[in-house]
Amino acid sequence: MQDPQDRENTKYQHQVDRHFNRNATVQILNGMFGQTGVRLVQAPTFVPAYLFELSGSDFVVGLARSLEASGRVFSPFLGASLIGHRERILNTTLFLGVLMRLQILGMAMAGFLLSNVQALYAVTTFLALMGFVQGMSQVTLNSLRAKVVPVKRRGVIAGARSFLAGLTSALLSYFAGAYMVENNFLGNGYASVFLLAFAIGVAGMAIIAFTREPPSVKVRDRASTREVVRSIPGLLRDDPAFAKFFLARALAAFGRMAMPFYILYAATRMDISGSELGMLTLVWMITPSITNMVWGLLADSKGHRIVMVSTLSLWISSNLLLLFVTELVGMALFFALMGLARGGFVQSGQNLILEFGRVENVPLRLAASSAAVSFIAAVGPVLGGVILAFSSYQSLFITCMLLQGLALSILIFAVPEPRRLRS
Repeated sequence: MQDPQDRENTKYQHQVDRHFNRNATVQILNGMFGQTGVRLVQAPTFVPAYLFELSGSDFVVGLARSLEASGRVFSPFLGASLIGHRERILNTTLFLGVLMRLQILGMAMAGFLLSNVQALYAVTTFLALMGFVQGMSQVTLNSLRAKVVPVKRRGVIAGARSFLAGLTSALLSYFAGAYMVENNFLGNGYASVFLLAFAIGVAGMAIIAFTREPPSVKVRDRASTREVVRSIPGLLRDDPAFAKFFLARALAAFGRMAMPFYILYAATRMDISGSELGMLTLVWMITPSITNMVWGLLADSKGHRIVMVSTLSLWISSNLLLLFVTELVGMALFFALMGLARGGFVQSGQNLILEFGRVENVPLRLAASSAAVSFIAAVGPVLGGVILAFSSYQSLFITCMLLQGLALSILIFAVPEPRRLRS
């Protein structure tokens, strides 16, 4: 006679398989629209360039990006506490996704309605709020994806999401730079870009409403945010494989320390027009859209760990290339290599989190890893600004390479493929 728990698992898997085509389509279309809107804001071009235009300071650009990342340090634990005990999490996911995109609308309105000084303060505040809500939203959205997409299909689904999101983001980025920014559309080209990002992002979240979500078979007991935070050391202690991955992913996040400064570094080597800004953003976004499907197929076949190792190696190489860039073609090549590397790295890292440990601990693992990465992303740009204040762009890029090299060593020599642990 079949065990009751086994019957529940069988019923759950039947529902996942029954609605897979529908849910896969929802996930892909959400990536196409929802990711596109967010990518326009998080690209290392438009927001840094706008903040520099408002402030004239490298340090302020780094500080604003740090405040955005600092909002994601604590909030993933709040997201885990909101859904860890719930059998269904779709409504929470929708609410947080829309709330995050409202901060992008606030940035657009600040650009249209406020003076430069007021807009600088407002945009910085909205970036911090966006980061805070995004920390919760990422936990809920990735947990929902883990529920409705089987492990061995996540790579190709993630690749398809990234392909369509990258394609639409790239085309819109070029249009945004060459038309909106270049022609100061609606009186403020950057604010117009943010308004476009908001509209597309909200459309992406509306698509998520069509998800068919099965109730979870097993959930954690309801816990406060404080209890969730206190459970992290035990989670790392009980799952040493995840703990090593946790450390490697956190160290690799130091690569983001230099991201707000790439376009500023380029401006010290060459003149960058609005159309060229759009072109560089297009290259940054279209490269992963072409390659992430390949990374996804490789991950489904061989596991996400090999993808993470490969893409982190390429990320380090892109920073090495940047040391020798002196003209626009070289900068475009850098953004292409960087986009290829970071797109696959983020995709594989997010999916690896889902494969370690027990299923009911997925929100907790997502929260712990996201908080660590966000903490480093918060400290990183400020540290980058300090390095620039006392040294040079080259010193900043070399520091990133050294820290990411340490992360790569841990991934290669200490982190096992989680699928082998399950076999």
